[in-house]
Formats: sequence, structure tokens, C-alpha cells
Amino acid sequence: MACAVFLGLLLLMALVAPSQGKRLGPPARLRYSRFLDPSNVIFLRWDFDLEAEVITFELQVRTAGWVGLGITNRYTSVGSDLVVGGVLPDGNVYFSDQHLVDEDTLEEDGSQDAELLELTEDAVYTTMRFSRPFRSCDPHDHDITSDTMSVQAAYGLDDTPRLDRERTFVKSIFLLQVVHPDDLDVPEDTIIHDLEITDFLIPEDDTTYACTFLPLPIVSKKHHIYKFEPKLITRNETMVHHIILYACGNASVLPTGISDCYGTDPAFSLCSQIIVGWAVGGTSYQFPDDVGISIGTPLDPQWIRLEIHYSNFHNLPGVYDSSGIRVYYTARLRKYDMGVLQLGFFTFPIHFIPPGAESFLSYGLCKTDKFEEVKLGDTPSWGSGKSLPWIINGTQLRTICKDDSYDFNLQETRDLPHRVEIKPGDDLLVECHYQTLDRDSVTFGGPSTMNEMCLIFLFYYPRNNISSCMGYPDIIYVARELGEEASDSMEGMMAMNNVEWTPESIKKAEKACKEAQQMVIIKTIDETVENTTGWIPDIIPPPRGPCLESSGGKVEPQDKTPAGSRAAPAALSGSGTATLRCLSLAALLFGQGALSWLLATLQAGV
Repeated sequence: MACAVFLGLLLLMALVAPSQGKRLGPPARLRYSRFLDPSNVIFLRWDFDLEAEVITFELQVRTAGWVGLGITNRYTSVGSDLVVGGVLPDGNVYFSDQHLVDEDTLEEDGSQDAELLELTEDAVYTTMRFSRPFRSCDPHDHDITSDTMSVQAAYGLDDTPRLDRERTFVKSIFLLQVVHPDDLDVPEDTIIHDLEITDFLIPEDDTTYACTFLPLPIVSKKHHIYKFEPKLITRNETMVHHIILYACGNASVLPTGISDCYGTDPAFSLCSQIIVGWAVGGTSYQFPDDVGISIGTPLDPQWIRLEIHYSNFHNLPGVYDSSGIRVYYTARLRKYDMGVLQLGFFTFPIHFIPPGAESFLSYGLCKTDKFEEVKLGDTPSWGSGKSLPWIINGTQLRTICKDDSYDFNLQETRDLPHRVEIKPGDDLLVECHYQTLDRDSVTFGGPSTMNEMCLIFLFYYPRNNISSCMGYPDIIYVARELGEEASDSMEGMMAMNNVEWTPESIKKAEKACKEAQQMVIIKTIDETVENTTGWIPDIIPPPRGPCLESSGGKVEPQDKTPAGSRAAPAALSGSGTATLRCLSLAALLFGQGALSWLLATLQAGV
């Protein structure tokens, strides 16, 4: 990739006429955009070329001073990369690839890996457009990956670049999105229907799961839901953690009113087949043009359970809410009926994570022997990453979806670039990576924001009757490996509180959980349960692709070993065509496909 050579930040370059900045003809349209600050002063557009592994950014800021954009670690700004530019009063531009050596000090990179495409200033905005490789050979440049990226933007009121915390913002973004709503069909006969709770008094508790049962749209013939979005009351947005619609079997006897989903009345936990869901940080989502959620046939659900998870951490009294999910549906049918499959670690009561762990891996196995062929298309936690390896005949074929930088506050749908066909007998394994250095007691699986989950939800086609396939380790074996006696699963879990947790015992627990036999629970939409068993194979980390050297600037010898990490592009192999997508729903991973269309939402907890 060609990159310009810049000798210094303030080196004047006569690129354009004064007061105009640098222009290189009409700019190409960038498909993605986002405001990066609460006041909507900083606006980012971007697009990328997956084959060339190059990303283009356009930063527009309401300032006449300098602007900067880069990638940072969400835990510290030290080491962040920041591409800096601006237009001087005489019309000359400055532009430089830099990094933060401490929280306040910028230093120019030895290798200039950002290529300036446009830099202009008018009476309102300074606009900087540039491109850079996903992975350069400069250790000061963070890799652009399919993980959650912490995008940092900064600006000043003059042309002296220096960081001011009041003008520096960090936002988590999935930069490498694949499908964009502008690329999708919007049927002219679209009908909108709201599934919502009404005037619900949010309890003053930290965590509340409120459930009610509602009818789906009544139609005289088959329709397809092709889009959904959250319907939130503005003043309550920070209290709503997630919203999920569960399909109810048509033989279900359903209660009325609103109650605790997992309280004393078990009827309010009926219906476990997820249709769609939203979680904090998410937005609307539209399915690809060939799939939709079927309604209106005898095989389709007529009712749903609406579940809303409230996090009232400030214990505010007297707050009423009417949130829900808005669905868009059409009589213009798509080619495939879509379903949702829940994968991961069977949450309660088996899941545990030791305290004080720098790293702890949990695994949930799904064995698909009882599945029909499917195509896949398209996490609250302290987990630092999650992945979904795909295993055939005991051999790992590839990792379908992963996120090594999970952010609790960004849980939205992700689209993967290809469809994948999963055949009966293939194994799907959810791997969750946790860090609990700030914990002094064991964290158990459960529904609260303070509990943990390790789940993925996949959109797939063609739809079948299976709603979930989750695994958990033989906890009695794990307890005994840690020197604790247990005669049943509950005793095994309680024994975790007796363990003296040290780095050695943490690793011993992780090893025992992986080596133990996995119990796999498969559930259908009608709540029928089947059990099987399996074993966790060795997991191979995805390989890293080659870095791209700048054609200008200086690349030090140590730059050949970049600090970032990126999986090498991998062509999907397998028998048949499939769809793959990733959806991040608070702990949800949605996939498109009959298990072939994987919209995976890497989640750590709902």
C-alpha cells in the first residue's frame, strides 16, 4: 500500500490552494457512520476493502484546529495510535501518523502507515479523510480486526496538537461490518407492529426481569418479519439492559399480566425459543433479502414472551417504562424461513469463574447429531473475549466468530462475510475468556448483571424445531480434581467456595473443566429436552496474516513483529453454501442460516 512520507507534524506541504486544504476529486461514498461524542461534534464515516485489507476513515469535527483519529486500548490511552491532521491559517495542511507515549504526549511514528486522501477546513468543519492497512508492520499501530474496536477521536481549537481530556472521546465500534441497511431491500408493503410493555413500574432493585405475553401480528396468510429495532423510552435508556422476544409453542397455556420472569410463578419463564433480541449499545437490524421470520402459518408461533432486563443500579423510585421491540413485516415472502439457535455454557447452576483470574476459559459444547442440515449466516461480563470454533469429526475446521475485545456496552448484531453449512454430527463450541482480577469471590452463572453468562445466539435457515443446544462440564469431576468432595452437582458447585484460589488452582480448575465430560442439553421450542455427552477438543487459535509495510517512512527491525493481533483471512470451506453472521446481543450471538447462516452475537452475559 502506498503511503506518503511525512517528516514532521508541522512540516508544511503545498498540497492545495490556501484555505482549501487537500482535495483529490469527488470522494467515494463511505457506507458506515457514527457520532463519537455526546454533543455530536465529532462525526466519523468509514468503509473498508476486505480483500485488500485496507480501511478508509473520514473524520469531520466542528473546529478550525487540529483533529485526530486512531485505535486505543479501552483500559488505557497509553500506546494509542492517533492519525493527526489540520489546515494552517495559510491553507497548507499537516498530517502525521502518531502514537501516545503517555496520557498527554504525542510522538510521531517512525513508519508512516496512514495515507492522506483529503484534508479541508471551512467556516464550520475540519474534515480529514485517510486510509490505512488493517495490520501494518508498525508496533505503534493497532490492528483493525473483526473484534470490538475502541476508536479514539480528539481535536483542538488551534493547530497545536495536544490532548485535552474534554476534547478526547473513545467509542466502541464494530468497524468491519459486512451488511449495511442501505444495501438491503425495503418492501413497499411494510407493516409495523410494536410488542411492548405498558406503564410498568420499574422496581428499585438492581436487577429486574419483567415478562409479559403478547400476540404476534394477526395475518390471514404467511408474512415475513424482515427487520426489528428497540423501542425505548428516552429517559429510561440507561436502565434497559436487554429486550428479548421468545416464541411460545401454540399448545402453551400462558398467564396474563406482568411478572418476574424467573420468580415464584414458573409460568412466566415459559417459552425459550428466541425470535429476536436487543441489548445495550445495539440499534435496529435488518435481515438479508433472502431470509425472514415466518408468521401467519399453522407452524408459526402465535404468541411471544416479552422479556425486559432492567438494571436500576441507582435504585430510583417511581420510574415507569413502556419499552419493547418494533418489528417490520411484509407479505412479500423471502426464500428461507429463519430460526434462532442458542449455544454456549448451560448457565445455571453449573457455571462458575474463580476470583482473581488473569485469564479463565469456559466452554459450552453443542453436538448436532440430532439436527437436520442447517445453514448459518449470520456478552454483561468481565470476559475479555469469546469465540465459536466449528469442529467436524473431532477436527477444528475454523473459528466462525470471535471477539477478543468484548464490551458490555456494545452488544449488537454482527454480520460475517460468508454463509456456512453445518451438517449433523458437526460440533459447535463456544469459548469464553474471562478476567476477574477485581473479584474476591467466585462468580456464578445466573441472570443478574452481577452474574455471568457464556452464550451465543445464531440466526440460521431452514428453521427447525430446536431452540437451544448447550453444554456444561461434569462438576463433580472438577470438584474432585480441586481436592473437594462432592456427591452431586449442587455440592460440586458449593465446593467452589471452599477452594483457596491461587494462580495454580485457577489453572487447575480451567484444565479440569476442559478435560471433564461435557453434558449437552438440547431443547426444542415445545420445551422437549434431550441429553447427550461429548468432549472438548484442543482449540487452535486462528493464524495471523502478514503485516503490510509502508512504502514510505522508517520501519525498525522490531516492527516486523507487530503488537496487534489479527486472524488471517480464511476462505470458508465445507460442503454446500451457507450464511454466516454475528450478532452481539448482551450475551447473544445470532447466526443466519439453517445453522448455516451465522449471525453470531458473542455474548458474555444477558
